[in-house]
Amino acid sequence: MLVITGVEQDRKSKQRYHLFVNDSQEPYTSVHEDLLIKFRLLKGREIHADELKQIVEEDTKHRAYILSLSYLGARQRTEKEILRYLARKEIDPDSAEKAIERLTQEGLVNDKQYAHMYASERMRTQMKGRRLLQQELVQRGISRDMAKQASQKLNEQSETDIAIRAAHKKWPYIKGEPRERKQKLAVFLLRRGFPMNAVREAVKAAVLGMEDDEDGHMLDN
Repeated sequence: MLVITGVEQDRKSKQRYHLFVNDSQEPYTSVHEDLLIKFRLLKGREIHADELKQIVEEDTKHRAYILSLSYLGARQRTEKEILRYLARKEIDPDSAEKAIERLTQEGLVNDKQYAHMYASERMRTQMKGRRLLQQELVQRGISRDMAKQASQKLNEQSETDIAIRAAHKKWPYIKGEPRERKQKLAVFLLRRGFPMNAVREAVKAAVLGMEDDEDGHMLDN
């Protein structure tokens, strides 16, 4: 049987408290204030070593949850991203998984929703094709099947329209003869993850746009 002979607030982390037992000068462990209150860990309380061990294990799970909430911050994260983060914080795998389960139940972590939102936003704002977006989702910890589903749900016509936008934006900065410029533009768009049919349409639109601009300048002169 152990006796809690001291309870001191951590100087750096104000929500954590050090527990001293059996008049030891060194803290036996530290717990979050929520658990301090929940289990009435007050000075003078007698507690069995096994019970205190269980409280420490629960504290680790609680810490994993709190760290995950902090890491989520202003944007969504994938399960894999959170697990990697908790591993860097030296949280044991079991506590990390429990945190993921709780965050999922609370609707704070949802890989499927994340995948669809990420793919849609990145296509629109960064002008990337479905193939590249699928690769990026896998890199962020989304399963290959889920990443594929998210990318395939993006509208094919929208992808072509985005490819055309990207082509128009890139075309003025490509140097060389017309044939060489078209090849360079096609390679650029393929690297952005656009399929060949969208690339053909985009290159064609960029060239036509250039010709229209030249005709307009001739008329002005």
